[in-house]
Amino acid sequence: MSGSFFDVRGRGFRRRTSLSTAQDWVDQRCAPRPTVATPLADAIGLRLAAPFFAPHDWPDCDRAARDGFALAAADSLGAGSYNPIPVPLARAVSAGDPLPPGADAVLPFEAAFRQPGWVEAVEAVAPGAGVERRGAAAQAGASPLLATGRLLRPSDIGLLAAFGVASVMASPPPRVRVLLVGGPRSGAECLGAMLAALVQRDGGAPEVVGPLPADPALVAAALCGAGADLILPAGRTGVGADDVAPLALAQAGTLASHGVALRPGDSAGMGEAEGVPVILLPGEPMACWTVYEMLGGRAVRRMAGRTEETPLAAVTVVTARKLVSEIGCVDLYRVRVTADGRIEPVASPAIPGLAALARADGYVVIAADSEGVPEGATVTMRRFAP
Repeated sequence: MSGSFFDVRGRGFRRRTSLSTAQDWVDQRCAPRPTVATPLADAIGLRLAAPFFAPHDWPDCDRAARDGFALAAADSLGAGSYNPIPVPLARAVSAGDPLPPGADAVLPFEAAFRQPGWVEAVEAVAPGAGVERRGAAAQAGASPLLATGRLLRPSDIGLLAAFGVASVMASPPPRVRVLLVGGPRSGAECLGAMLAALVQRDGGAPEVVGPLPADPALVAAALCGAGADLILPAGRTGVGADDVAPLALAQAGTLASHGVALRPGDSAGMGEAEGVPVILLPGEPMACWTVYEMLGGRAVRRMAGRTEETPLAAVTVVTARKLVSEIGCVDLYRVRVTADGRIEPVASPAIPGLAALARADGYVVIAADSEGVPEGATVTMRRFAP
């Protein structure tokens, strides 16, 4: 891709970059941020930079796994409802209590009768019954409990806290500036809310700025502000007189490419401002969503240390109708699942708006080298719902 600027306003696009080339551009410039010590309370969803090994056995002693009476299992041998056996050394314990000396089992409360000064067992227990052995959950220095690259879950945070860990080395979330361009008629409320939610989904920390008027100098200045790892200007990327986002990026840094062979979203672009990757998103909401899903989200996920692929589940489905496409352009079809389990388009890639997306169960991507897929073909759908 060339770094030269061709102004498409009033002239149209001479050519469009392939989606695969645009994705390669993203991959070359968007890598996980350097790892830092992160307080445990802030580490949820972050990528662990090093494996975590248990510093000591867990539990660190034999302990009760249930409420009951701790005893030597041999003392209950032969006990039954018609043959209660006194167990004078039994001691009441709660789950999690260390076993007292000489005990190797826990008799449930319902399997015993309390007598003044002792306990009668009415059920025999085997050694180890109701007991969690030392190191049963984790052994010091054994295989890692949490592997390098793991995205920390709430249960992981609890596990680390149980071992007294206060902070972990992790890749912090990328700082993503969502720059709304175009003034009050740009649909700023829609784009800002949608993009902030998408960035958070993919592990980024969004900052929504604007809307800014369609003034290239003002937009260029906003592109150059410090404090962002990725900038996503949304709006004013087309061929109209007020489509100033590409010009602003060329003034602020480098416009590497303008126009991507993708529908919807063919007015997308990319470049850099003061060394920060910039991906230009169209202002039409459906096109904006598509370019984010194909390019912007990929950048955020890579910077967050996640897989570059969308988090939406991939499922194999069969088409109920033909999906028409054009060679040379990637088409994204919004689709729904029919009563018989097949899929049909909700709208063609050329139809704008998020309403059709709201009615869809997922989307199907038609590759650039395809003229479409016939009825009855097997395709991959990215499913919105779990």
